[in-house]
Amino acid sequence: MDLSWMAWTWPTAGFFIFILTALIIMGVWEWRSPGGGPRHGILGLDTTRGDRLFISILGSAFIFLAWLAVMGTPLWGALAISIAFGISVFRWV
Repeated sequence: MDLSWMAWTWPTAGFFIFILTALIIMGVWEWRSPGGGPRHGILGLDTTRGDRLFISILGSAFIFLAWLAVMGTPLWGALAISIAFGISVFRWV
């Protein structure tokens, strides 16, 4: 199988491994504690754990794209902002 047309680098593989790991952890968490207790956060939305995971991954993608547009590489700053954003989403949204 020739995958040379895709930019498969270690950061790309790490990203997909992170997504897969997050989905597995969330699945096990949901299986052990069903429902997750929807919360009414600062956005005025009732969100579950899965909603908050989706919001944090989507927001992080936009953070990385904005960082690339404004600052370019390296992406360590975008990573730090994305981690802080993800923690904030799970804490307050």
